[in-house]
This record gives sequence, structure tokens and C-alpha cells, in this order.
Amino acid sequence: MINDMDGSQNDLLNKKWKKFTRRSRLFSLVPFFDFAFAAGSMALGNPHEYSDFDVIVGVKKGRIFTARFFAVVLFDLFGWRRKKAHDKNTDPKSVSDKICLSHFVTEDSYRLAEPHNEYWHRLYQSLVPLTGSTEKIRFFFDANDWLHPRRAWESDERFFKMRRSFFRVLTEFLLRGRLGDLAENALRNIQIRRIESHPIDDHPKSSVIYGDKELRFHPHTSRRKHNF
Repeated sequence: MINDMDGSQNDLLNKKWKKFTRRSRLFSLVPFFDFAFAAGSMALGNPHEYSDFDVIVGVKKGRIFTARFFAVVLFDLFGWRRKKAHDKNTDPKSVSDKICLSHFVTEDSYRLAEPHNEYWHRLYQSLVPLTGSTEKIRFFFDANDWLHPRRAWESDERFFKMRRSFFRVLTEFLLRGRLGDLAENALRNIQIRRIESHPIDDHPKSSVIYGDKELRFHPHTSRRKHNF
């Protein structure tokens, strides 16, 4: 019976990883994208039938709101983005296999700010490099030297290489200078107004950060912080 359960769980995990990988290839269209880590139940290897796909997304410094805008639009367009927060009233089927774009980091926020409690240690220790720049992934692990044992880049069969799409190359070219700065500022203002127009979870274990270095929307984790 245990073996049957283990086999069933492995089948589910493999099935979900295939779908996770296919859907993550959409990051090839996101301008200023650096890397993505799989997190949560997929990284831990214990998803259930209706699990979503948690990711930590690394993006270029100074373009975090631009990258998030394009990621949200693109994954929404394909119907692959998780929109609803974790809630007891949420229909589990509505979030199944959706990409949860709840955490964006830049080089200035690769290192997780303290306190490094048990939750964050378990989360960061289990991260699975999914795709992107291996150099940036190395920098990310080096920055988080508080982990014990230390993490480092290692070849993983779940990691896949991905070329930048023509759309991404063109968009990065157009938004590389002054025009890009103006777009980033406009998108920053729009997104922050939208974030602040919704009630922010006051649960003592909530973790909400929105600023130029990091965007994090994790309800019921370890802390809440507004970082500009």
C-alpha cells in the first residue's frame, strides 16, 4: 500500500513537473528576466492534485516593475497565472497548475533579509533552479550564505536552458534607456496604487514587500514589510 502511494505520488509529481516546465517557457518573452526558481510544494516534492506552481523570479535591477508587468500580462493572456490569494474559500481547482508570481528579486535583494526563521530556511534550502542565467543563480546562492548547509549551483535534470525570444530582445532594446526609466516609473506608480487599493493582510505572519528592490506577496509567512 505504501509503495502504491509512493508510486502514485511520483506519477503526480512527474506529470506536474512536465506542465510546470512547459508553462515556465513563457518567461522567454519577459523582458529583463534573469532566472526562475521553483519553490513550495513542487520544490519539496509533495504537491497534491490541485497544487499551484510557486516561483521566485530574478529580474534586472531598475526594471522590476516592468518585468512584473509583462510577466503578469503574458501569464494572464495564456490563463496560467494564479490570481487568488490563499484563502479557505478559494476553489482549489481554480488555482491548480497556475504560476504564482508572488516573489520578484533583484541583485539588491538576492540575500533574504533577517530574521532567517525555520520557514525561510526550509523554503530557500529546497529551491530548485528552473531556468535562466546560471551565473545569476550562482550569485543568488552565494548571497544567501546564511543557509546551512550552503547551497550552490548544481546541474539538475529539472533545469532547462531557454533562449531569449525576439519579442524580449526587442522590448529590452526599446526600454534600455531613458524611455525604459519613464516606463518603469509609470508602471511602478500604477502597480503600487493597485497594491495599496486592496486591504493588506495584517496577520502577524504575513510578508508583504513592494519596492524597487523586491516584490513579495506571501500571506501568513513570517513578517510584513513595506520596502521602498
